[in-house]
Amino acid sequence: MIKRSSWALPYLIFMIFFVALPLVLILVYAFQDGSGNFSFENVLRFFSDSDAIATFALSLEVAIENTVLCILIGYPAAWILANKKYNRSAVTIILFILPMWINALMRTLATAELFNVLGIRLGKGTLLFGMVYDYLPFMIYPIYNVLNKMDKSFAEAAEDLGANPFQVFWKVTVPLSMPGVRSGILMVFMPTVSTFAISEFLTNGKIKLFGTIIQENINSSMWNYGAALSLIMLMIIGLTTLISGDSGKAAAGGAAI
Repeated sequence: MIKRSSWALPYLIFMIFFVALPLVLILVYAFQDGSGNFSFENVLRFFSDSDAIATFALSLEVAIENTVLCILIGYPAAWILANKKYNRSAVTIILFILPMWINALMRTLATAELFNVLGIRLGKGTLLFGMVYDYLPFMIYPIYNVLNKMDKSFAEAAEDLGANPFQVFWKVTVPLSMPGVRSGILMVFMPTVSTFAISEFLTNGKIKLFGTIIQENINSSMWNYGAALSLIMLMIIGLTTLISGDSGKAAAGGAAI
């Protein structure tokens, strides 16, 4: 009989060639100059490149706005989906899943064409609309999963102690759903910072995000600087993931206590 661990071999090979190797190549190119010599020039260049820093700041601004909008829209939607009193059909959940069955690029192109048909000028407003449309499900489902699995006895105990529905929601439901909110923020914020296709199609290239700068350098055969920018983005994503993971564990531990 084949050992059970042998079934993991194809996944290990996939991870080596399509995850680990590209990351190693990014690291190698980021610390090389045009002649292939070791150098910190590419990384230091980012901090002296005013255009790259301004684009990065704009990317953070758009990412924060998109994340806030997704929370404001997604949390009530997740709460309704998880509350059997208001949602008694699986059809509602499927309606939120359906857009994800379509390729993200096709959704973006369709959204841009819709704005053109309606005569709406493309800009930051249309960009945020497209961002929310594309990333809203990634905010809804982590929150929905946490709310759906939440022990209802906590809310019942609060009601027995005299709390009104608003107090139950604000002091019990919201704190216990924070791990889902943090997960949703991570899944929405970081892709927004690094995206480039959505900003290009929904603004006609008027607004550049950090992912666009990386793409332009790679397309111009400036592999070393493009790799350095990618490395900086990876470091930010890793740091954010680490902080979010620690916060999520702390929140889960506090809820258990």
